Formats: sequence, structure tokens, C-alpha cells
Amino acid sequence: MLHANRDSGRWEPVTDGESEASVFRTEDGSRYAKCVPAEGVTSLEAERDRVDWLSRQGVPGPRVLDWRVDTAGAALLTSAVAGVPADRVSAPALMTAWEPIAEAVRQLHALPAQQCPFSRDLTQMYAAARDVVARGAVKSEFLPVEQQQTPPDELLARLAAQLEHRLAQETAETVVCHGDLCLPNIILDPEALTVAGFIDLGRLGRADPYADIALLLASARLEKWTDDQQADSAEETFADRYGITLDRDRERFYLHLDPLTWG
Repeated sequence: MLHANRDSGRWEPVTDGESEASVFRTEDGSRYAKCVPAEGVTSLEAERDRVDWLSRQGVPGPRVLDWRVDTAGAALLTSAVAGVPADRVSAPALMTAWEPIAEAVRQLHALPAQQCPFSRDLTQMYAAARDVVARGAVKSEFLPVEQQQTPPDELLARLAAQLEHRLAQETAETVVCHGDLCLPNIILDPEALTVAGFIDLGRLGRADPYADIALLLASARLEKWTDDQQADSAEETFADRYGITLDRDRERFYLHLDPLTWG
């Protein structure tokens, strides 16, 4: 699928990240290629369309450079976003970047949702979770530690009791969400500590803003902040810059739903 003699530079495998696709980058780090077998083509095509759409909205991120498909599978070539993933900077550096991150998320969520052709709404998320649970495919390591010994069908039942209320909240406040807004998917300018772009856009679509907010705050709390006091302060800073009062129940709902959708 990739031909070194047709593409300037050599390709190197990328081993980090959670993607089940084969991912490569050029030696100079300027381009990425994500390759999938035939059964993954539809999913990768959807990611291609999301990358292309977001790049045309003025939101910093990768650009689609090429798309190749044949009977064996497909390859998506994109530009790289120059910088460093937010999970790889120090806690003090992340704190400096925290307000710019909040502002970048606010701007993403401020895109006209009605013009976004992709959905990642609660109905889809819950259906995906129900499917993953029914198949016994829940990745327990993705669950909060306190839930890892609880049967997944019980976890899903707890969420079902809130579904009607959360659907009403989403209807009242649908935004364009990243869909997997954890620290590794936010690229920072290492000098200015501003947001250089968002990556891994395969789940981008219309959704409740807390589908993003819950993941971002939990990711930073678990991976980066040194103690609860620093985490609490950072979350207050985020809320102030974003322009909300955090709804902790709503946040917990999405934090508990998202891990059930991966499987």
C-alpha cells in the first residue's frame, strides 16, 4: 500500500497509541500513514472525511494528503502536526498550556454544530456500549479503577437509568466534539505552549460537550497533575476559561460511558 519509491522519504512504524491500525511516519516526521486491512476500510474512510472537514473549519490539525484503497485495504496519508503531545510535557508546562487548551476546546465546540455532517451523539455512544458489553469485549483497563471488578452489564444499567435526562441535556447543548479528547491527542507548541492542533479525529462529531470535557479532565488528573489540589485548581481554571460551571454528575456519566464504547 505504501511505496517508498513513490513517496519522498522513508517510512518508520509508530508503536505508541491505542490504534489497531498500522501507523507509519516519514523519517522527517512531516507525514503519517494509517493503514488498515479490507475490513477496516469503512472506518478509516470515515476518519479521512472527518480530518478533511475539520481542516476546512480553521481548526488546527492534520490535513489529508492522499487516500489509497484496493482489495487488500486502505491507507490514509496526512500531514503531521508539529509539536509535542500534551501528555509528554511536565506538569508545570501543562499548567502553562492549560488555559490555551481550554480556549482551543471552547473554539472547537463553538463551531456551528448544525453544519457538522458527523454525529457522535449519545444514542450512538450508548448503542456502541451496549454492543461492546453484549459481546463481552469491554477493555477493563479502560475503566475507572473502582469499576474494574464490577460486571459491565451492571455498569451499563447504571447509565441506562440516566439516559433520558442526558439525552435532553445533549439536545439543548449539542456541539462539535473531538470524541477522544485525551492529552495525547492534543499537540502543543513546545516553545509557546499553545495548541498546535488536535489529532486522532476518528470519533469527531456532534455530541454533548461533556463527552470531551470529561475525558480531558480525567486524562490530566490521572496522567499529569501531581495531587488532587493541583487537579482541582486546573479544573476550575478550565471551567473559567471555557465559560461553564462544571456539572460533576454529567461529567461522571460520560466518563463512565466512554470506556464501554471501546471494544
